[in-house]
Order: sequence, then C-alpha cells, then structure tokens
Amino acid sequence: MARRVLRVRGTVQGVGFRPFVYRTALELGLRGGVWNDADGVVIDAEGTAEALDALACRIREAPPPRARVEAVEAVEAAPASLGPFAIRASDDGAPASARVSPDLAPCATCLAELEDPRDRRFGYPFTNCTDCGPRYSIVRDVPYDRPRTTMAAFTMCPACQGEYDDPRSRRFHAQPNACPACGPRLESALEAAIAALREGAIVAVKGVGGFHLACDARSAGAVRRLRERKNRPHKPFAVMFPDLGAVAREAEVDGREAAALQGSRRPIVLLRRKTGTTLASEVAPGLRELGAFLPGTPLHHLLLRGFEGPLVMTSGNRSEEPIAAANEEALERLGGIADLFLLHDRDIHMRADDSVTRVELGRERVVRRARGHVPEAIPLGFEAPPLLAVGADLKNALCLTTGDAAILSQHVGDLEHFEAQRFFGEVRENLERLFRVAPTLAAHDLHPGYHSTALARRTGLPLQGVQHHHAHIAACLADNGRRERVIGVAWDGTGYGDDGSVWGGEFLVADLAGFERLGRIRPVALPGGDAAVREPWRMALSHLVAAGLPTTSVGQPGRTTVEAMIRDGIGSVPTSSAGRLFDAVASLVGLRHVATYEGQAAIELEAVSDEDEDEAYRVPVSALELDPRPLIQAVALDLSRGLSLGVIGGRVHRGLALAIGQVCRGIREHTGLEVVALSGGCFQNRLLTRLAEQHLRADGFEVLLHSRVPAGDGGIALGQAAVAAWRTRG
Repeated sequence: MARRVLRVRGTVQGVGFRPFVYRTALELGLRGGVWNDADGVVIDAEGTAEALDALACRIREAPPPRARVEAVEAVEAAPASLGPFAIRASDDGAPASARVSPDLAPCATCLAELEDPRDRRFGYPFTNCTDCGPRYSIVRDVPYDRPRTTMAAFTMCPACQGEYDDPRSRRFHAQPNACPACGPRLESALEAAIAALREGAIVAVKGVGGFHLACDARSAGAVRRLRERKNRPHKPFAVMFPDLGAVAREAEVDGREAAALQGSRRPIVLLRRKTGTTLASEVAPGLRELGAFLPGTPLHHLLLRGFEGPLVMTSGNRSEEPIAAANEEALERLGGIADLFLLHDRDIHMRADDSVTRVELGRERVVRRARGHVPEAIPLGFEAPPLLAVGADLKNALCLTTGDAAILSQHVGDLEHFEAQRFFGEVRENLERLFRVAPTLAAHDLHPGYHSTALARRTGLPLQGVQHHHAHIAACLADNGRRERVIGVAWDGTGYGDDGSVWGGEFLVADLAGFERLGRIRPVALPGGDAAVREPWRMALSHLVAAGLPTTSVGQPGRTTVEAMIRDGIGSVPTSSAGRLFDAVASLVGLRHVATYEGQAAIELEAVSDEDEDEAYRVPVSALELDPRPLIQAVALDLSRGLSLGVIGGRVHRGLALAIGQVCRGIREHTGLEVVALSGGCFQNRLLTRLAEQHLRADGFEVLLHSRVPAGDGGIALGQAAVAAWRTRG
C-alpha cells in the first residue's frame, strides 16, 4: 500500500472536480478523501501505487469538461489506514490561488429537464448542475462552497439535498443546486413579460451577470424607442436568438462560429449579416456585422421560447454606466427606460457584461472580455510579484498578478464616468479577495490626465508607468505566451507618447522589458484634442491641409476656425494616430462627420469597404515613416471621379496593409527580427487585420494576433501587468 497527497491547482472549484475525483477514486479502489481549500483541491489517497498513478493521470489528462488543471503536485506520505474515500469539508486556512470558474451556460441535460413536463424542474428558470450555472457572479469568497455564495440564502429541500449528497448524481456537490420548492424564484410573471415584448414594450430582464434591456428585434418602433430612451443613437445592439437555426436565417455562420455561439461561455459573436434580414435596420445601422448570441441562462431559454423570435438584448444600463445588477438598483436606474421588469431573488454578487467575440483567421478572438471568460487566469510563464495594473480610461479592465498568472477583470467601462470608477473599485476589491492578492505595486498608463492614473496614485502603492503602445504589444505577447523581442505594430486611436505627443500609428521593437520606436505614421495636427475624436470632420480637415488639398469640401460649421488652428498650431498637438486617419477618410467620403460612439467612423468605413478590391492606394515609406498624404490625395481624386465608396474603402485598407508590411521589412533589415505582433484597437478591424496578416506572412514573418484578450484598450491592463512584473521580478 502507498499513500500520496495531491494538490491540484487551476479552475477546479465549482466545475464538478471533487465529484470526479470521488468517483475515480472509488473505481480505482482508493481510500482517503478530497476537499477544497483556498489554493485549489487537495486529495489524500491511499492504495496501490498503480492506482495512485492512474488517479494522477486521469486528473491531468481527462478532467471534467469545465475544469482547467494548471498543476498537479504529489507528495508521498506514510500509509495510515485511511477510511473509505469521501468528500470532506473545505479547509479555509491555506493561502489562496484557487481559480474561481466563470459563469457557465446551461448544459444540454439541464435544458432537456427544463423542457420535460415529467421532470420536477420543468420550466424552472434556475436549474443547474456541476457542469453549468452561475459561478463567478455569485461567489463571495473562496473556497467555493454554498455558504460563500449568494445561494446561501436558500436551504435545499430534501430532494435537492439528496442529489447534492449522492455521488451518482450530476448534482453531487453542485453548490447552486435548487428546484421550484427551495430555490430562487421569479418575482414577476414570465408570461406577462412575453406578452409585453410582443406588444413592442421594453423589458428589463435580470440575467446571470446583470440586467438586459430587451425588445422585439424585428420591430423598428421598439428598437427606436429603446435607442431614444437609452440615449444610444447608433451604437449596434446585440440580438439574442432562440436557437442556432434562427441565427443562421439572419447571418452567415460557419462551424467555428457555431461552436462559439453554442459553447459554455455564450458570448455575443460578431457575424456577417445576410441580405433580406427580418431584423429592424435600426438594430445595427450602417454595419454589415450582427452581434448574435444564444440564451445564456434557463430564464433566457424560457423567454425566447415563449416569444418565438429574436430579441434585442443590450446591457441594462444608462448610456456608459456599468450594467445594473441589484433589483433596487435596476428599478431606480432603468425606470425611465423599461416598461416592465422581469426580476428574481437570486442576488448577483459581481456584475459582468456579455463577452463579445468574432472568429477571424481560424480562431475565436475576444473583442470584449467579460462573462464566461472572467476570472480565468492567463499564464505569464514566470513568477510575478503581486501587483495591480489599472488599464486605460476607455474600455477599462484591470489586472492582478498572482504567482505565475494574470487575472484580467471583466469589462469595466469608460472611467470618465463616476459610476465606472466606483465599479472599478468593486472589481478590484472582489478579485483581491477571491485570489488573496495584496498588491505591492500599481502599474499605469503614462498619460498624466487619465482617470486610471489617478486611481493608481490613490492606492498609495509604488507606481510603475508603462507607455500605452508598449502595453499593447506586451499584452499581445502575454496573450500568445511569448516574451521575446518582436516587431510591434501598435495602431489605435489615441495613446500618450513618451515625447508628449499623441501616438497611435506606431512601429516598435519591443519585449516585456522595454521598447524602441523605430517607425510611425507621419504626424498631422489633432485640432481641439478630444473634440477631434468626437468630430471626425476635424481630422479630414487636418489631413487635407497636410496633403496640400483644398478644404472647401468640408462643409461643417466652424471649419474656418479649425483650419486656422491647424495652420497656426494653436489648440492642436501632433498625432500619428491610425484611428484618426481612418476617421479622416470616413468623413472625406461622407460617411460620418460626427461620432456618437467610440470608433464609429472607422467601423462604418470598414463596413462599406469592398473586401475583394485588389488595387491599393500608394502609401510611401521613407525612413520607416508611413506617409498618408498620397492616400488622402488619391481618395479625394477618386471621390471626385464618382468611384464607389466600397472601392475607395477597399483601396485604403489594402494600401495601409501593404505599408505595414513595407515598414516591417525595413525594421527586419535593421534588426533581423522575424516575428510581428499586431495590437491596438485598429486590429479589431477585420479587413485590415486579415490583409496585414496575409502580406506579412507572405513576406516570411510570423504574426502574433490577440485571441484571449482584446486587441484594443480592454487588453491594456494585461500588458501593463506583464511589463511591470517582468521589470520588478526578483
């Protein structure tokens, strides 16, 4: 006989791991026990050496489907005639590194019960098991046990308790286990909500990570009312469909996209819309993509089944505020938007928006990281000191490091709003508690006016500044598990440069330790600072002046004053921003002069661009500086000739992609580097990314793209954390 104590680290709590170990141990004839502690799962097992080897092998190679095993450590112990194998009470004493599971969509078995009139959970909106259900949103502390969740308010009935105690049940130690007799309940009628939606009403629906605002996606009037009440004139709405077949009737869906839609994360997946759609045009005005997703909770399944059609399901908030989570909060904040509320009495401890992804170049790539992904750890590949990275101001997320992993938070929002700053504090406090992290350092952006920089100062911790575009490239490296020196192409809208100017079209040579700026887009004036972000016509004017072209085509009020600002250098700083270049083109061709959401002009330009256009505008490169003036001149000329917007847009994208390749070839000649990392918000542009990747690979480069974290500012905190951790590691 032999005895071993195994410590298993990773996402191994709340995913049926202890029941899996229990059943495996019984099958192998082992004695002992398994329990949670704040560090993961501990197994004390006694039996033959062969059986103990088999247990460790199955843990590593065939764990439960929702588990993520990061490490298995085994220590030999003296045999002690252990009793029959059992699941024991959790140990609260150990330091924490346990990985709390993300919230999981309903499994097929639970959905079958939901639809079965003979089952005691027929039509029950909160059914779950060890393979599915709420996790991160309900966990107050670790180890993950029912008393430390918001389910502590509900005492299991004898039938549920029997399932919980029965090793043969898939609800064996399922912490959110419940049924109509003992669990959470709707506080308003589902049938009334369905009837109201059919009549064109707006309904606030409490989900797993917060509230949605729902309305009939086929009703132009309902969608317009939602836009007016939410003060969201153009930004696209996501649409929830009852099943995959309904999605496929409205959008093109390939195998990988279908897998993403149906997976346990249930993200919003950006798909190409079909022509002849039955959805209201107001759902995603001016765009060729549709954000589609499938029901992520049993309640959503019941709602969509009863409604028998697609529903707009957008975040339950007022414009730019965090998503509402508590019933009282929703009634207060959404009272002027929703006509009806669909409430329940299971509390949400930690709110999280829906994640957004798209499938591009053969992989699912995260655009917004939130529910279903958080708080999954991202391996750094080296031991890091405990630190906090505060991210950027737009699309903020924060990041903690613990051991050799980074914990990137859910999407927080735009920090210029006080409610988002308060949410930032809630998320930080929650993650520090769950992962027992006491940061010794705060990493932040170099921009002195960022709200995130102010939040870092308020921590009282030693500070480590990380340049914005260096953080983008570092995030791409961390996302890909790499640390070596690479050519970094960091293209976005705005980032504070280390020379005090506004960067955004950068070519760096970078690793986690530092960077050198070797190339850029030729700077132009940014007239009025942030006003130029909101009003793309200002950038059109700036690029026309730089290109030596007449400016009379810009017919906006205030043109003369802004042109004087540009020519005299008053109220204007230079910018190399690629995002602002796309804005300028969008305004020049008449698409968008005033933006109502971040990136709108560039997104609409991509939407009209012909992806099959094989000609490209010339974008010359001199001394590794990309010169956009000939591109602007060609756009103006082709516009005067009546060339279509699709052709112009396609030539713009292809010309810039070719120029990226040319600069990278020039840097390779200087450095010998063969790896290019593409990061920044511009590489959430599907067309630019695809063209740049194709040209770079044709030139022999290895290309690193984002997948687990956003290429935009939602990934900045990971890059800040990786850089600061590398610089300060022991």
